[in-house]
Amino acid sequence: MFRRRVTILILRSISTVSRSSHSSLTQSSALRDANPLNVANSDHSDPSARFLPFAGLRPFVRFVGTAAAAVGEPFQINPTNFNEYPDRFQPTNYGFGSQMSGTVPGPELVPTIEDQPAEGDGYKGTIDEMEAFCKEGKMKEAVEVLSLLEKQGTPVDLQSCLRLLKACGDEKFLEGAKAVHDHMVRSWPSIEVKVYNRIIDAYSKCGSMDDAYQVFEKMPERNLTTWDKMITGLAQNGLGEDAIDLFNQFKKMGLKPDGFMFIGVFAACASLFAVDEGMLHFESLGNEYGIVPSMEHYVAIVDMLGKAGHIEEALEFIENMPVEPTVHVWEALMNLCRVHGYTELGDRCAELVGQLDPSRLTEQSKSGLVPVKASDLKKEKEAKRKASQNLLESRTRVHEYRAGDTSHPEKDRIYAQLRALSGPMKESGYLPDTRFVLHDIDQEAKEEALLYHSERLALAYGLLSSPACSPIRIIKNLRICGDCHSALKIASKIVGRELIVRDAKRFHHFKDG
Repeated sequence: MFRRRVTILILRSISTVSRSSHSSLTQSSALRDANPLNVANSDHSDPSARFLPFAGLRPFVRFVGTAAAAVGEPFQINPTNFNEYPDRFQPTNYGFGSQMSGTVPGPELVPTIEDQPAEGDGYKGTIDEMEAFCKEGKMKEAVEVLSLLEKQGTPVDLQSCLRLLKACGDEKFLEGAKAVHDHMVRSWPSIEVKVYNRIIDAYSKCGSMDDAYQVFEKMPERNLTTWDKMITGLAQNGLGEDAIDLFNQFKKMGLKPDGFMFIGVFAACASLFAVDEGMLHFESLGNEYGIVPSMEHYVAIVDMLGKAGHIEEALEFIENMPVEPTVHVWEALMNLCRVHGYTELGDRCAELVGQLDPSRLTEQSKSGLVPVKASDLKKEKEAKRKASQNLLESRTRVHEYRAGDTSHPEKDRIYAQLRALSGPMKESGYLPDTRFVLHDIDQEAKEEALLYHSERLALAYGLLSSPACSPIRIIKNLRICGDCHSALKIASKIVGRELIVRDAKRFHHFKDG
């Protein structure tokens, strides 16, 4: 069994969230891109009717290099003794509601590559070199070559920029996405709707919905794909209420949603445990919009019911489906049963999954110990290929970890920080869930193993190396285990930090417990 990899990007970049294609939905993205909906003269242009979502979205302090000088706050080293933390934390926030005018601007507050020390003296400065770095996943180098090409006056075609932008999103490189966006704004005074849609998608994958909304708000026109990407991006980033508000605004404008948009709506309802509202939207699919539900819609409803703890209702929904449930439906219910402790039903679902597609079961999902979605097998295989390392970026340095890693030069401080945090966490109600340790060892050893999971190592180093009160962002290549989810939730309250964890499926935002 390979080990988990976690990347923590402290105040510098943010993680991505990918969206799978849904071929069975009623309308293709290409068709929707070809038919933009001109909203410049709609009610949306009226300031009194303008949608202002994200009331609950906490914008982050953007941090590159020395944050203390940038934000005018003293740099504070976090004490290892948690009794030394101040009772109150007053972080400075820089919101996405900054003034904007004219065309959609490039990145704000975060310095571009040109503002940073030159590191690419050895670059050839060719488009082929940039493309090669991009294919190899070396996004920092690819963006630096793009900057060099611009300085040289070498034009870069739009498709190359779009490929680089997508790669930055896929690789969770927010800084790079901003740099590419900035380059595109400087290079092309007029940008098509479908290009703006890709910019929104990249920011959404990076978890930066404030930047995505800035682009959305200033677009001269939008099409159905634009709304799809914003609603789905909000839902996938845990901003369900804002996603529903935006969907309602869309309908008030007299526009007709497509099947894909409802996937995002159901995900938003799931994050809010708004089962009744979600079922009303499901009924409206056919009754109001004439959309035949696809299997993706059924899976989304099962997920919504299950996340709210309505496992029996989810089973009843499956049994009443007008079409034969696929392996994806039973797989979703199986994982939800594991989460909520429905062992017997979970085992029955696992049997059905095994009958329909044995390749989708992992040893963990067979055992019932850990909820593992078998559709993540390709991601797990890729994780093995990358040696399951933890990557931690603090300021301009990159650190690597594995679970139980002792190779880091500051391992003693990291482990001391974890031990110092362990006591207050247990006093606050944390109970180690040793089901998530699959090794045959005693109870005490299992609790010790949980303490040194890779995401906790990343958290400890983040506490040691970033300013007090600042958010900590962690990126994980697999799904976060249930024990670490509970631990980070309690830790966020103890240390007074906002913790943003991106795992293989979604973002998890922890704040004040």
